Amino acid sequence: MAAEEWTLVTEDGEVPMPEALPDWDYRMDLRLRRTVRVELDKARSQSGLPTDAALMLAVVWTATGSNLSGPAQHERLSGSGTTTVTLDVTLRAADLGGILLLDTALLLAERRFDTRPSSPRRAGSVLWSRRESLRLQGDAPQFPMAVIDFARTSFPDDAAWHLQISGSPESATMGSLLLLVNERNPVTATAFENAGRPRPVDRVVLSAVYADAARTMVEHALGLDEFVEAADFPEGSLGATLQSLFDRLFPGQSITDVRLRRSQSPALFASDLQAAVKIFEVSR
Repeated sequence: MAAEEWTLVTEDGEVPMPEALPDWDYRMDLRLRRTVRVELDKARSQSGLPTDAALMLAVVWTATGSNLSGPAQHERLSGSGTTTVTLDVTLRAADLGGILLLDTALLLAERRFDTRPSSPRRAGSVLWSRRESLRLQGDAPQFPMAVIDFARTSFPDDAAWHLQISGSPESATMGSLLLLVNERNPVTATAFENAGRPRPVDRVVLSAVYADAARTMVEHALGLDEFVEAADFPEGSLGATLQSLFDRLFPGQSITDVRLRRSQSPALFASDLQAAVKIFEVSR
């Protein structure tokens, strides 16, 4: 097996898949490509399979932020010699989030009854695999978003955005958070349209939205009685997301102390939070 590295296919061409995409958002589909060369005879021999065993090369994706996974592509391999397979997958942005895991595997395509007891025989048995990862969210929390007309909602017509939080701390994050952007505010709506390749003005707007979303999430967390130091929320849950955000914004500080500061000195708490999210930093 010889698997080339994944590449990210963009409007400007292909680039090596990076470790992270800090400007990714939930409207940015991903197209990824790699080439794999499979020595069929050698793969069968090393696995103890008959020379006519059918194999399959498959890619499965998993997104930690959405708790979703699924098959991306599979190619049946037969014959002998060396074959080259180009894997070209497109993943919907709405299904992703967190860390994207890409598992490439060579599998036994069909159940075999004529193999040695120690050899794989069930369809889907893994003969070889490799996992790569791509972080789709950096310091900023990521969640689904929608651009709508606030005039058709109960929100103020002139509000630029609204972060909607629902469900219990044990609920899945993807089903509990929704960022609504008012299409009547062209500056904000355009900033999110350009989130993949933001202009300087877009970065300022996105930074402001991030700061406000972080504030909303932290204040929501501090208002929950069950949001305490000893809480153990399920992975991928709203509570776990709020814990992760709190730990990044207030490292080394206890929930009790921050909750008390918010209650006794809300103005100081607001400034602390503004500093923690690094609002309007050029790097964002």
